[in-house]
Amino acid sequence: MAGASLGVTAISYGRVAGANDRISLGHVGVGNRGRELASVVADLKGRHNVEMTAVCDLWSVNRQRAAQAASQTYGRAPRSLQYVEDLLALKDVDAVIISTADFQHAPLLQLAAEAGKDAYCEKPMANVLEEAKAARDAVRSRQRVVQIGTQHRSEPYQRAVREWIARGTLGRVSKVEIVWNYHGPRWRGRPEVKQIREEDTDWRKWLLRKPYRPFDPRVYFEFRLYREFSSGIPDQWMTHAADMVHYLLDDRAPTSVVAQGGVYAWQDGRENPDTFQALLEYPNGFLVSYSTSFGNDSDSFTRIMGDRGTLINVGGEGSQRWKLVEEKGTHEGNPFVRRSEKYIKLSGDGRRNMSWPQRLLNGAIEKTYGPLPFVSDSNPCHMNNWLDCLRSREQPNATVDDGFAHSVVAIMAAPAQREGRKLYWHPQTEQIVDQPRT
Repeated sequence: MAGASLGVTAISYGRVAGANDRISLGHVGVGNRGRELASVVADLKGRHNVEMTAVCDLWSVNRQRAAQAASQTYGRAPRSLQYVEDLLALKDVDAVIISTADFQHAPLLQLAAEAGKDAYCEKPMANVLEEAKAARDAVRSRQRVVQIGTQHRSEPYQRAVREWIARGTLGRVSKVEIVWNYHGPRWRGRPEVKQIREEDTDWRKWLLRKPYRPFDPRVYFEFRLYREFSSGIPDQWMTHAADMVHYLLDDRAPTSVVAQGGVYAWQDGRENPDTFQALLEYPNGFLVSYSTSFGNDSDSFTRIMGDRGTLINVGGEGSQRWKLVEEKGTHEGNPFVRRSEKYIKLSGDGRRNMSWPQRLLNGAIEKTYGPLPFVSDSNPCHMNNWLDCLRSREQPNATVDDGFAHSVVAIMAAPAQREGRKLYWHPQTEQIVDQPRT
């Protein structure tokens, strides 16, 4: 066992005063996103009596850095492990955070559930359908508390918008338009590419179930650009977009998907598109248009269009600035038609989980500027919800079923774009096929 010589065993952790009440966490994959999540947990440690007691990463540099940070935060060194199997074998670890490469999420989530651990698993939950099913089924059968990292479900403005829609404010929704743009060679240029040496990691273990290929530090850190390991935009950005559609409109996986895209802006060896667009039909009877360009940073937005009104999100992924626009008349009938609009602001209940300083700051910002058109990826709402649920044993805001649904979207969209096909989802058989249901 990799942790046998580290001096702090499961038994010694169990002897710490109050250990029966403490939530003992292990963290698998402690790179850039992992460090953000570790920081969020550190900020919540007092509120939830939580401790990071084990860190795990194949690369020694990440592992050592995470162990040092945890030592400073919690006053003692965590167990530092290279292999996830060793972490999952620790009996005193209650739950794990999984923030590894995209293609590793589902297999590691399955292993965690089978080891009896609760989990916080970054999105996409999966990018291979059979792995998505296996992870979901393992979590369900063992009744684990699993939060998938589509964090916007826990943010107060998105929850407020869901309430507005549920009250029938928009009427019947027929279309959703999502445009999220960025100008730059996204996911290219990681400095770790020049730093890592093969002897400091386990390349074969990193590949997991993928066919062997020679060690490639670009693939290791910039995996989102290579189709064998990620679909890029669908896996990363579109999963957030689809999950918000599912959450706000109370629907699941689409009935069909078509997509187009390619490498039009950044000829840098990437295999996945830097420009991508998809159309999705949903069972409840509406169309979703999703579009991303990495070659132009024109205004990003989301529009949810109903026959009584439109909700417009001003800004890109995670923007808190939603405005409700009435549906009144037509421009054909009156080219100067004016429609009233108002920002969605938080009620007292919406601010309930904020600290007093946050409430005061939030209120002042709303009054002066309106809700801000962004939110930090380190917002604690989602992690806070999961830690609450570890004690209550209730299901969190982004369940494994929600993760399965957003995974289906990405898993359909990627081959639809690559192969130029319209693909259909059969919910009864849970299969992706070329023909609609009859």
